[in-house]
Amino acid sequence: MITSPYKNKKTNPELVIALLLIMSLLGVFPLDVILPSFPALGMHLEVDTTHIAYSISLFALSVAAAQLVLGPLSDKIGRKRLLLLGLLTSIVGAVGCVISTHYLTFIGFRILQAVGCGCFVLTQALVQDLFEGKQRNAMRILQTSASGLFISLSLLTGSWLQQAFDWPGSFITFTQLACIALLMSLFFLRDDTHKNTSKVDYFAIYRTLLHDREFVAYSVIAAIAFTCHFSFIVLSPLLFIDQLGLSPHNFAQVFVLYAIAFVVGGLVAGCFNQRLSTSVQILIGLGLIVLAGLMMVMGAWTQSPSLMSTLIPMIVATTGTTLALPAATSCALALQQTRVGAAASMINTLVLAVGAAGSGVITLFSEQVATSLGVGFMLLATGSMLLLPRYPHRPLDPAC
Repeated sequence: MITSPYKNKKTNPELVIALLLIMSLLGVFPLDVILPSFPALGMHLEVDTTHIAYSISLFALSVAAAQLVLGPLSDKIGRKRLLLLGLLTSIVGAVGCVISTHYLTFIGFRILQAVGCGCFVLTQALVQDLFEGKQRNAMRILQTSASGLFISLSLLTGSWLQQAFDWPGSFITFTQLACIALLMSLFFLRDDTHKNTSKVDYFAIYRTLLHDREFVAYSVIAAIAFTCHFSFIVLSPLLFIDQLGLSPHNFAQVFVLYAIAFVVGGLVAGCFNQRLSTSVQILIGLGLIVLAGLMMVMGAWTQSPSLMSTLIPMIVATTGTTLALPAATSCALALQQTRVGAAASMINTLVLAVGAAGSGVITLFSEQVATSLGVGFMLLATGSMLLLPRYPHRPLDPAC
């Protein structure tokens, strides 16, 4: 069992873990679960579906901007107060989206929801605050596996909510979950308010982080590991619908298998975490991504594409991501013990930026989608291996 080093004996570690998992679940609703509701939402707001898609991009940009502000601020004034404020803001934004009747009003509330969701970055800082050593990496493995599981099931969930409750369903469910997270944060997190009235110098903080080569290296490795997973998500319709001819319903069912892959990857990563240092876990994870890329390229060259020839490499790559991403994040944050909030914000922003850019580049070669993914995996993972610091000049977290 994972224990918490909280000095407050009333803190229940299982409830804190449940809170972190609910926060991971909340993260998939504004971007993924809403997707099947695009046509209905467009009809309600009397705009083209393309305009609804724009709201997704705007939401992601708003989250990135918000977390860059909230991370360093949490180092100054504490996590709990900002987490409560962020959750409350996201609830107001989601409710506002439900009652919106005009597109611009909807966009305004979506931005408000996104600003509130920027507080989700604090979960990484909370893990650093609440757990120690290998427990931190174990929690991040759990979060990564849970997030992948939730994303994989998001299309089915979104389709069901759309059929049962129409387009407001995803916003209403988000609001209910956010209210639960708000109450759990209020009662199960200790008051960590800091009496610090000094101004936050964001430029100086992020400049310091960018000058730390080891921190940047581990952050880029985490971002690249995420990019391999995200690229598959982006290109999966081309792989399974266009290339293999699956129906949208069967495509959603395939994502259930992908969800199982995240569970398996999490179990494997959990076993490795008990026996190996995080640096070794990163190497093994990146090695698995290279292997998955090689399998995809060889499969594309030697046989006709099939469901299994596509899924097996992706299961291997998913296991690699579940190993490398949490381990690299743990090592990066271990280097910034006094700036955990700011460091977590930078890592998350870098992960989103590199993920979007990397998947975009791979999409340019989508005519040979399996080969493009495979080559992309091999190049990205091999480059990450070259970035991995061999001899850190400072002592890291004992888990590293």
